[in-house]
Amino acid sequence: RLESQRRDFAMPPPRPALPQVLQRNGVQTVAVGKIYDLFAGVGFNRAHKTDDNADGIEQTIQAMEAARGMNRPTFIWTNLVDFDSKYGHRNDVEGFAQALEAFDTALPRLVPALPKGGRLLITADHGNDPTTPSTDHNREYVPVLYYGDNNPRDLGTRPTFADHAATVANYFGVEMAAGTAF
Repeated sequence: RLESQRRDFAMPPPRPALPQVLQRNGVQTVAVGKIYDLFAGVGFNRAHKTDDNADGIEQTIQAMEAARGMNRPTFIWTNLVDFDSKYGHRNDVEGFAQALEAFDTALPRLVPALPKGGRLLITADHGNDPTTPSTDHNREYVPVLYYGDNNPRDLGTRPTFADHAATVANYFGVEMAAGTAF
């Protein structure tokens, strides 16, 4: 079954989440992959379903290229679900490694597609180590890579995942109630 046919039945966020806050402040919001379903469709101007990670990367590049031509700030949130559903939850270490290598190969295409002054934030959404005996989510730390501010630094161990949202909100000049921007 193709990922584009996947349906996640989520409840709407109990309070305004990042996409809603951005949208209410004039930022165009674009969902690529299953992220639209995870937020029950709330807070996104456009959504693009994907078949797999490669399709998600292509659609992200297309969305970034479209954003360069707009006269409106744009936030694109992509979820590359294969890392989670095809490899992490299946304890497929080799598949997970191959997916990471494929993503590494795509990075040189993602960076130049950024709009002028754009940023690229890459992280996992939760722990999902394919080498553990369990196929459930685990609680190991997830990596964070932030590209585009010409200030290379170690972001350290962040106390909360909300720091990601605070960083994005700060970039767009919007206030978030939780987290600390890095």
